[in-house]
Amino acid sequence: MNCPGHCVMFDSVLRSYKELPLRYADFGVLHRNELSGALSGLTRVRRFQQDDAHIFCTLEQVEDEIYGCLDFINYIYSVFGFEFKLELSTKPEMHLGDDALWEKAEKKLEEALNRFGKEWKINPGDGAFYGPKIDIKVYDALKREHQLGTVQLDFNLPERFNLQYRASDDHENDDKKEGKKEKKAEEKSEKKEEPVKQASEESKNEETKSQSTDVFKDVGGGHLKTGFERPVMVHRAILGSVERMLAILCEHTGGKWPFWISPRQVKVIPISEKFLDYAEQVANRLRLEGFEADCDRSNFTINKKVRNAQLAQYNYIAVVGEEEKKIGAVDLRERDNKDRLGKFTIDKLINKFKGLLPKSSDAEAKLKKEAFYGAEESKSGEDELAKLNEELLLKTFLEGETAPGKADLDLLEKIKDKEIDSKQYPNLFRWKHFVSKVATK
Repeated sequence: MNCPGHCVMFDSVLRSYKELPLRYADFGVLHRNELSGALSGLTRVRRFQQDDAHIFCTLEQVEDEIYGCLDFINYIYSVFGFEFKLELSTKPEMHLGDDALWEKAEKKLEEALNRFGKEWKINPGDGAFYGPKIDIKVYDALKREHQLGTVQLDFNLPERFNLQYRASDDHENDDKKEGKKEKKAEEKSEKKEEPVKQASEESKNEETKSQSTDVFKDVGGGHLKTGFERPVMVHRAILGSVERMLAILCEHTGGKWPFWISPRQVKVIPISEKFLDYAEQVANRLRLEGFEADCDRSNFTINKKVRNAQLAQYNYIAVVGEEEKKIGAVDLRERDNKDRLGKFTIDKLINKFKGLLPKSSDAEAKLKKEAFYGAEESKSGEDELAKLNEELLLKTFLEGETAPGKADLDLLEKIKDKEIDSKQYPNLFRWKHFVSKVATK
């Protein structure tokens, strides 16, 4: 588990409330000493990778962060075409922390689940030893149930690692007022409790004996400094074990991968050898646009070539001949459709394929906008880059036909110097990688 590592990273510098929520994520290699009889293909292994993330936030931010995780999971699973259900796993017998913390954590998760709006149920006693969790279980093509993602709320690890951040002045003043009230209440209660003090001492001794048998009670946290607060920790995994996710996806699709993730997206087939050059040009253009395109150079008949491409599970088959070469087009067929889709010009074909790619989530679009453009930047700069992006849709180079010209190299230099960020513009981003390789050669 990499949870302790992220706790150490959080504690490496002095933190302020202004930095929260602070999110760490990695695809680290994890190990689990599974019994040999429990191992099964890719679904249960001893060494695996997990898309693990940990969010450190304030108590007030917990509901929004949990909701954000659930919204993220919903988007990712909808892209893969998975149906899923939610379960709230509560406190197990062996656990860290006191009951009050667990109740608070479970309540926060319930509030986030209710806000999310999807039906959920309670799975009593199946939480992690350090906190309650939301388990996400998916169904494969045969409606078998598998657990992949999880969202876990943790009040205990921040305490064990003595994690703290500087609180806001308002929060600090509220705490001082609260502390004075508690002190006065304690003074009053002490006077009332004197007669029963001796009886309570005996019960405390018995309670201490029973607690000493709990293996987790020996782990202790440090003390909070004045003006500091303890963060809340959210453990989040969406794919869970990448190996298990891949196994389930293989079974779910039956080897017929969706276009956007397929390693064999399109096969370009010339009807005879004299159209091989044109077929290579089409395949190269599609590769330049970022698609997985192959060209059939075999000497088989056209029917045999098409059949082989279907058996190899190519999503689309593009046949080219004399007529297609004249008009700069392909004759397109789909993997599971016997009827031809008709003739597509290369630009029309590229637009069709781009329409099959997953749409960005609202959160991603917002993040890109905030990351790439500050409030002080003018709209004209965005329009200029958008225009350049459109121009590169139909071009390989800005200047020159077979090699990059001065305009290409100047633009490449600006992107490398981070004067221009190409990530938001797919054609510009693709062009940058292609021209970089050509320029290096």
